[in-house]
Amino acid sequence: MRELTYLIASTIDGRITVPDNGNPDFFRHDGDHGEFLLAEYPEIIPTHARSSLGLADAPHEHFDTVLQGRGSWEIGMRCGITNAYRHLRSIVFSRSVAESPDPSVEFVAADPVERVRELKRQEGAGIWPCGGGKLAAALRSEIDELVVKLHPVVAGAGIPMFDGEFLPEHLALTGARPFADGIVHLTYARR
Repeated sequence: MRELTYLIASTIDGRITVPDNGNPDFFRHDGDHGEFLLAEYPEIIPTHARSSLGLADAPHEHFDTVLQGRGSWEIGMRCGITNAYRHLRSIVFSRSVAESPDPSVEFVAADPVERVRELKRQEGAGIWPCGGGKLAAALRSEIDELVVKLHPVVAGAGIPMFDGEFLPEHLALTGARPFADGIVHLTYARR
């Protein structure tokens, strides 16, 4: 069965982007952390940046499907990018956008949990929810693995990693990898 892995950059205070849901420029992508990401997770690099990073033909290491909420998808749309992840199967959850402006992006108005359960039953590699605190909160019960790329930044405000109801849940730490640039990857699984 396919797994849903929420791989997300976060500040120390749990923010994944700026308050207006813009593209955060405070997360670092260079140094040994950046090198690790390019080697271990090349598929999370947006399609338009892959060639310049030598990843045009890089195989997918973990994921073949990306999920986004409308807000995350709109970050690319503001730059004229209708599908930031053309190299992956792209699914956007939205109740307000009825028709996809790009045939390579599937828009879904239905319950994200049911759609993810259906995706998990299909053949394929992992499924990656790419940002979107509201989508992550909706899919929380389906997340098999949480990988937090914890950046040494305190934001004070912004979109939280899980933007939903208060519902404490204990996870098991399965890995911790510190990088010289101060970023730490923390990997968790359900208990």
